[in-house]
Amino acid sequence: MRAAVLYSTVPAGTGYTEARPLLIQELDRPEPRPGELGVTITYSSLCHSDLSVVDGSRVRPLPMALGHEAVGRVVSVGEGVDDVSEGDHVVLVFVPSCGNCRACRAGRPALCHRAAEVNGSGDLLHGEALLRTPAGERINHHLGVSAFADYAVVARESVVVIGDDVPDTVAAMFGCAVLTGMGAVLNTAAVTAGQSVAVFGLGAVGLSAVMAASLAGAAAVIAIDPNEGKHQLALDCGATAVGTPGDAARLVAEATGDGVDVAVEAVGSAGVIASCLDLVTRGGAVVSVGLPKPSAELTVGALQFAGAGKRLLGSYMGDAVPERDIPLYLDHWRGGRLPVELLHTDTRPLAEINEGLDALAAGEVVRRLFQA
Repeated sequence: MRAAVLYSTVPAGTGYTEARPLLIQELDRPEPRPGELGVTITYSSLCHSDLSVVDGSRVRPLPMALGHEAVGRVVSVGEGVDDVSEGDHVVLVFVPSCGNCRACRAGRPALCHRAAEVNGSGDLLHGEALLRTPAGERINHHLGVSAFADYAVVARESVVVIGDDVPDTVAAMFGCAVLTGMGAVLNTAAVTAGQSVAVFGLGAVGLSAVMAASLAGAAAVIAIDPNEGKHQLALDCGATAVGTPGDAARLVAEATGDGVDVAVEAVGSAGVIASCLDLVTRGGAVVSVGLPKPSAELTVGALQFAGAGKRLLGSYMGDAVPERDIPLYLDHWRGGRLPVELLHTDTRPLAEINEGLDALAAGEVVRRLFQA
C-alpha cells in the first residue's frame, strides 16, 4: 500500500512544496482485525486540520499517516462485523464512536471519550496502530482513518455505508467538511426558518454552514471572508450577502438591525470568536467550529452572557450522528438542495500532496481531492 507519512513538522509559512514534509511510502498492507474493515481509498481530500498537524499547531504523535476525509470501497471484513460487506461504498468519518461512553450514551457520539483517547494516541478503536515503516517502526493513524493512501484499515465505527449513486468526488467531502459545517448550523445552533446567520470563514466547513443555513430557510445568510475570490462561491452556496471582515458590522446591521441570531466561526481564531459575540443579537448564539491554536486565549466581556443572554457554543464534528446525518444530507444533495460539488476545487495525484498544502495555506483551494 502507498501512504503519505509525516515524520516531522515544519513551521507555518514554510514552503511545503520545497520542504516536502509528507513522504509517500510503500508500506506493508495490514489486514483488518475483529471489528475492523479494509477499505480501498478512492478519493481523499485535504483539510485545514491536516495542515495544522503538519505545521505543529495540533500536536500529534509522529510518525503519522495523515488524512481523515475520504470515500472508498470495502475490500475485507474483520471478524464480528456483520452489517458491512465487501464492495460496500463507504464514507469515512474521523470520530469512531464507541457507543458505550458517557457522551455516546447521551446521544453525542461526536464527543466519544474513547474515540478522543485513541485518536489522540494514534491507535484504532479496536487495537493499537497497525502501520509500520519499512524499518519496522510504528506509524500512527490519523483520527482513525489515515486516508492519504490507497488503502486503510479502520474501525467499523469509522464508516457510513452510502448508495452507489453518489459520485466519489461528492461523497469524499461528507465525512468532515459537510458533517462539521452543516451540523454546526442544524445540530448545534438548531437554526430555524426566518432566523439570521453570519458565517465567518469560507473554507469547505464554512461554505457547508452557508448551505445549511440556506437549507434551513434562514432569512439572511451573511458570508464573511477576507478572500474576495470566495465570495461568489458563497453566493452560489446560498448566501444572501457577502463581504470582508471590514464589511461584517454593516452587513449585519443592514440585514437585521441589531445582530444576527447565529454567528458561525469557522476560522479558528479567538479574535473572530470575540467579534462574533459582538455581532449577535440579544439571546443569540456564537458557534465555534474552527480550531484555534491550543495556546490561543479568548477574552470577552462577561456581561454579554447573563446580561444579554448570548451563548457561546462549541461544535465538534458538527455534533453529528454520522449514521443519521450523512444519509439525511445525501438526500438533500439528491434533491438538489445541497450543492456540495461546488466545494470541489480540483483533483490531483497523491504525489502532489505537499503542493496541496501550499495551495490550502494560501487559500487557493476549497477542497482539493487526491487519488493515490
